[in-house]
Amino acid sequence: MSGVCPECLSVWGCYEQLLVRYDPGPKAVWYALAPRPRPCFNLGILDELHRLQDRIREINHYPTGQDQNLPVQYTVLASSVPGIFNLGGDLKLFSDLIQRQDRDSLFGYAKACIDVLHPNLVNYEQPLTTISLVQGDALGGGFEAAISSNVIIAEAGARFGLPEILFNLIPGMGAYSLLIRRTTPEVTQRLICGGETYTARQMCDLGVIDLVVPDGEGEQAVVDFIRQHRKKRNAYTTLNKVRHLVNPIRYEELIEVTRVWVAAALRLTSRDLRLIAALVRAQDLRFAAQPPMAPPKAIEGHA
Repeated sequence: MSGVCPECLSVWGCYEQLLVRYDPGPKAVWYALAPRPRPCFNLGILDELHRLQDRIREINHYPTGQDQNLPVQYTVLASSVPGIFNLGGDLKLFSDLIQRQDRDSLFGYAKACIDVLHPNLVNYEQPLTTISLVQGDALGGGFEAAISSNVIIAEAGARFGLPEILFNLIPGMGAYSLLIRRTTPEVTQRLICGGETYTARQMCDLGVIDLVVPDGEGEQAVVDFIRQHRKKRNAYTTLNKVRHLVNPIRYEELIEVTRVWVAAALRLTSRDLRLIAALVRAQDLRFAAQPPMAPPKAIEGHA
C-alpha cells in the first residue's frame, strides 16, 4: 500500500456496474449503482460492492489508521438510473432457485446481500459516516440498502416500499432489524405487511429517513450536509459508535433472519411464483423505457 493515492481512480478498482469517484476535499467516496440488465442487486453488483468496501477498508488503514487522517471519512451511495434508486433483490434468480428448491444457492445469494449491507450500517467499524442519496424508487432490497446508511437524504419524488408481501413473503435482508431500531414495532409491521409505497416526506415523518429536499437538489444537499457535519465530526462519529454499542445490529442477527427467510421462500407456491414473474416482467418493461443512464453530477467524468 506504500504510496497509495486515494485521488487516483485506479486505486478504487475497475467496475462494470458501479460508478466510483473520490472527492478529496471532504474525503468522500461517491458510488452510484448502475446494474444490468435490470436495476436490482444481482450477484455481479454485489461482488463489486464487496470489492469496493474492501478497498475502503484497506485505504483507511494507510498510512496510520488514525481517525483524523482517514483518507475516507464519508461514503455516499447513490444511483445512476433515472427515477430508480434500486428495485431490490434479483427476483428472476429468486424464482429460479425456489423452483429448483436450491436452498444453498438461495442462502448464498442472501448472505452476499448481508455481506455488503452490514459493513455499511456499522460504518465499516471506523469513524466514517455512510450516507444514502435516494433519487427515485427504493423498493424491497433497495429500501433495505438505502436505510442501512447512517444518514438518508432523499429527493421529494423518491418513493419507498417493501412489496414482498404481495407474493406471500417478507423482506429478509435487514428490513426488520433496521426499521425496528429507527421507528416503532407497529410502524415496522405496517411497512412490511402493508405492501404500500410511501413518499419521501411520509418516510421522513415516520423517522425512517433523515432529510427530504426538492427534486434535483439531492447532490447539493449531500455536499451541504457533509460541510456542516465535518464541523462536529468527532461528536457525530463518537455518537455512531455509542449507538452501535447500545443498540447493535450484529452480523449474526442478520444471518439468522436470512435463514428464516430462505426457509419461507422455499415454501412459496406456484401462484406466488407467477406473481414474482409478473413483477420481473414489469421491471423489464420499465427499465427498457428508461432514458440512457447518467451518473449523478457529483461523479460525472468518473466512469
